[in-house]
Amino acid sequence: MGIVRNQSIKNSISFYIGMAIGAINTLFVYPYVFDDDPEKFGLIQIIIAYSLVISTITTLGIPKTFIKFFPSIENKGQLYMFSFIVPFLGFLLALMFYFLFNDILFQIINVSELLKDNFFYIILLVFFIGFYDVLTSISRSFLSAVTPNFINEVFLKLYSFIILILYWNNFFDFSTFLLIYLFGFVIKFLILFSIQLFNKRLEISFGLNNLNLQELFSYGLFVLVSGASMIIITRLDIIMIGSLLDLDQVAFYTIAFFIGNAIKVPGRSVIAISSPLVASAWENRNFSKIQTLYTKSSINQIIVGGIFFLCIWINIDDIFSFFPEKYQGGKWVVLFIALAQLFNMSSGVSSAIIVNSDFYKYDLYTTVFLMFFTISTNYLLIPVYGINGAAMATALSILIFNFFRLFLIWYKMKMIPFNFSTIKVLWVLVFIYLLFSYVPININPLINILLKSSLVILLYLPINLYYNMSEDINEIIYELKNRFINN
Repeated sequence: MGIVRNQSIKNSISFYIGMAIGAINTLFVYPYVFDDDPEKFGLIQIIIAYSLVISTITTLGIPKTFIKFFPSIENKGQLYMFSFIVPFLGFLLALMFYFLFNDILFQIINVSELLKDNFFYIILLVFFIGFYDVLTSISRSFLSAVTPNFINEVFLKLYSFIILILYWNNFFDFSTFLLIYLFGFVIKFLILFSIQLFNKRLEISFGLNNLNLQELFSYGLFVLVSGASMIIITRLDIIMIGSLLDLDQVAFYTIAFFIGNAIKVPGRSVIAISSPLVASAWENRNFSKIQTLYTKSSINQIIVGGIFFLCIWINIDDIFSFFPEKYQGGKWVVLFIALAQLFNMSSGVSSAIIVNSDFYKYDLYTTVFLMFFTISTNYLLIPVYGINGAAMATALSILIFNFFRLFLIWYKMKMIPFNFSTIKVLWVLVFIYLLFSYVPININPLINILLKSSLVILLYLPINLYYNMSEDINEIIYELKNRFINN
């Protein structure tokens, strides 16, 4: 557990540093760098979205397959060989498909001229992102996930920040900028590849005769369908906005989506801590512990997510006032995404419960259904409501997915994550929101945000303490009080 805890702490540090750099890039750098030509910002986002989706398909589920079978397979060298050959063949098939059918493909997905002129970058990124994922799975199998996470979360975002600043100061034109910017994905692959070679983790054995290929491909197919469906769901909105609208709308949506999606960040820590406990409880068939974890993870995330939601939504106009005028039209995108993520957080560790259960395959069926549902709703709503339609489609998908998970756990295990404290928390959220709606604070945007957010926290936490809505959060508050006030 010492290794796991150490890795978890370092990964969390990398994630939050990367989150801070990513927030600076997305909210304060991109909008001003691309104030005059937001379609170029949109181009970057859609190239990355396509690359992530296609690379997930071309790797054919190998990254997760490697992690699962690495401990049990004696001939590691042949597993390495298998794990590099299969994604490479997947990439070659995708490449062949592109060269044979690119004209038809461009017509079907309605690719803009700007994207068509730069589509070769997607081919480049698909290769390097796919193999970076394979190298990451190798690191994780050696209980060394910190390095790839740091490269991905911190290095790449810091690299992007530097390149953006240089472009903003006219060090190079956009074509050169795009090449250097996207070359960051190549650099991160080369760094991790060099580290693996140095640590002698790539000792390949030729031949596959000692591997159970049927078992490997069977599991890989299962992972592929699940992983591809999920990445399509999470990236489809950007791709379809680029297809059905214009690239500048991708830029506007990216900013608003980032703000709305920010409320789920604190929940990652809760899930990361609770998921191993759920797995252990399942192994011991300790259902009372599962119910406790289910309820506590739900109420804790509603409280923390609720604070973030209030701080964002009561300040939404002030937040958007910091952006160039072109980027100020995504207010309702923020609302739809934030509400959906708040509901997602309220489902607690439902995902961990299902994944570790005997009925885990239902999650796959739901994910596949959700992929087709997301495609349909985006196709129907985006032409009518623009980027708000994409946010509606994404929010609906999140809501339906979580409704299904909640229903499945209730049906199979007779467990629900909600209790009377849930109702109390929701009433407090509504009360504080209404209070700020009728008591406007209008000084200047920065002071407004700081003052309103401080007042939300000062109101919210004492009410939580008084009504004892979460024992865990109360313990944290008392611990902080004893540490900083009583000392």
